[in-house]
Amino acid sequence: MLTEQNNERLVRTGPGTPMGELFRRYWIPALLAEELPGPDCDPVRVQLLGEKLVAIKDTQGRIGLLDEFCSHRTASLFFGRNEECGLRCAYHGWKYDVEGNCVDMPSEPEGSTFAEKIKQTAYPGVELGGVIWTYMGPKGTEPPLPELEWAVLPERHRFVSKRWQESNYLQAMEGGIDSSHVSFAHRFNIDDDPMHAGTEGLTYLKADTRPKFEVAESDGGLVIGARRTVDEDNYYWRITQWIMPWYTIIPPFGTHNPLGGHAWVPIDDENCWAWSINYHPARPLTDSELDSMRRGEGIHVKYLPGTYRPLASKDNDYLIDRVAQREKRTFSGVEGISMQDASLQESMGAICDRTKERLGTSDAAIILARRRLLAALDARTDGELPPGADPGDQRVRSTSVILPKAVAFQEGARDALVSAPGENFVSI
Repeated sequence: MLTEQNNERLVRTGPGTPMGELFRRYWIPALLAEELPGPDCDPVRVQLLGEKLVAIKDTQGRIGLLDEFCSHRTASLFFGRNEECGLRCAYHGWKYDVEGNCVDMPSEPEGSTFAEKIKQTAYPGVELGGVIWTYMGPKGTEPPLPELEWAVLPERHRFVSKRWQESNYLQAMEGGIDSSHVSFAHRFNIDDDPMHAGTEGLTYLKADTRPKFEVAESDGGLVIGARRTVDEDNYYWRITQWIMPWYTIIPPFGTHNPLGGHAWVPIDDENCWAWSINYHPARPLTDSELDSMRRGEGIHVKYLPGTYRPLASKDNDYLIDRVAQREKRTFSGVEGISMQDASLQESMGAICDRTKERLGTSDAAIILARRRLLAALDARTDGELPPGADPGDQRVRSTSVILPKAVAFQEGARDALVSAPGENFVSI
């Protein structure tokens, strides 16, 4: 179990907190590119790491994320006018460019230099892989842009969605590296899931509910191997990549299905964005696959209309179907892989009390991920990239393979664990 002190260090991500300062040293998925569709489009509220911001794309197509509240009288800039290369406050007309410079102050006398003294907090925005990324750390210390495989593929090769989750980022992310729960939480309906159906690996996963875990540190995070017995000579391995600070790649089922991945990004200490990505490095996604993803199937969700909030939520008990649960159509009665996970993670409370946990051998990856995050806090030095921020740390894949029992999973799957955009992946 964790001490209360270390739990607090892990879950608090606001300005001035140790973990918040660490997270600000990475490029952060801020919003979907579709939310800023063109120059001078409507400003969009964004909250990240406890900071309330508004995002704009200016007349020249430059992207910026500004402190939501005007430096003058703290009115919300969400109500401002995005026009002529800047966002103008609707209250008194103060205008800011994407770098936070006050470029017009019509309420002050002509010739006043007061505007030159005003600097609105502002963060850069970059569009990559269907996502707008921002960097909230010290200026001039930005790492290279992400090279996660899905982010560098052609547009038609990927589908990206996000959903609001009402829990701290950590318990959501820990679910992403917990391979043992798949045999239970998703047991009765994973066969019907469009991204998993028709694969040999499902047979092994459901037959052996007691996977044995081996976890190793990588340069950027962890490589997590969960093995299940195939026969007296072989193991079925599902190997997950966790890339710091919050990315997971789901071990695939069959090479004909797309790969999957997640990012778990703090909104504040009690909410996070759960990003879900399907992608295929060797081919475009089919119309049928894209239609399924847009319908909220697989790792995606159905939304409340006009929002990125799930239709199923704690307010309606996740639309639990007890008949489906009793008839073993779903294990928990909740529809969909993502909401099955979210319902359980949110049930822990907004911030899980980890001093009450009793962890077992199947929790080895979760224990080591916590240790790596805490070690990164203690090892932080200015000028050095934190683990996972270097593009070399991100050029990885997850895989599922059958290997002889005498072969170490890292050795036997070595080539399959390296990303290669344009080339197919290995999977059972």
